[in-house]
Amino acid sequence: MANSKYEYVKGFEQNDTLLPQTWIVIRVDGRAFTRFSQVHGFEKPNDMQALLLMNECAKAVLEDISDVVFCYGVSDEYSFVLRRTCTLYQRRASKLISLVVSLFSASYAMKWTQFFPETELQYAATFDGRAVCYPSESILRDYLSWRQVDCHINNQYNTCFWKLVGSGMSTAEAQNTLKGTTADVKNNLLFEKFKINYNNIPPIFRKGSIVYRKQMDEVVKVEKGEVIKRLRAHIVVEHEDIIHDGFWTAHSYILAVGSKNKQQQALPRPAKPKLPSSLP
Repeated sequence: MANSKYEYVKGFEQNDTLLPQTWIVIRVDGRAFTRFSQVHGFEKPNDMQALLLMNECAKAVLEDISDVVFCYGVSDEYSFVLRRTCTLYQRRASKLISLVVSLFSASYAMKWTQFFPETELQYAATFDGRAVCYPSESILRDYLSWRQVDCHINNQYNTCFWKLVGSGMSTAEAQNTLKGTTADVKNNLLFEKFKINYNNIPPIFRKGSIVYRKQMDEVVKVEKGEVIKRLRAHIVVEHEDIIHDGFWTAHSYILAVGSKNKQQQALPRPAKPKLPSSLP
């Protein structure tokens, strides 16, 4: 439309450039996934193959977009952290969201048969997305902590709920039984009624999944008896605690990539609310 009388329509486009020098988080959420999981017979409360498929899709996004430095996923959602110096698509929200969502959705359909070889895909899974900017590392980490706490709370409730339903209760009875109960009460219920120690449940269910480029020593060659190594980054999927400082101290390079404002990065984190006592 260059130099034509119709070019004026470009004036209706809205400026959706995200704030500069902030961490961009794009969160992808499954659309109507309760129905999708029912149609495709997902196990309750957690379907391992479905979670592994989500993780594989997250890896595909990380492999394709170099500005993505960290991913956190649980259930039917995944959060992608883009470095604060990202200039991809001039930081236009609509472009970044559509890129991540389309990559993720396409990967889900393409990789379906790898994880569900016996289940035909009845219709395409769809996802929506949003972009939020976080001005400091501390606030970014609080966002990720919020998602992991949410993972724990939901998984603990769902584990109890589906065990009660499986024992013969109606869904309404199970809901009433769990209404207003604390984390400790739920843990005791699982142990006393079903002999389940919540902390022994696979960490992928309790903590969600993290995907990132892990720096590891790799042997290049052995020369005159001397082992020569170099540091290389490999994409890994893990299920670690990202609420406390341990993980981030051991992997400080993740959020250091592309960070220019060291003073802002060093700002102290605000005091946190008390977490559920059973949180691993």
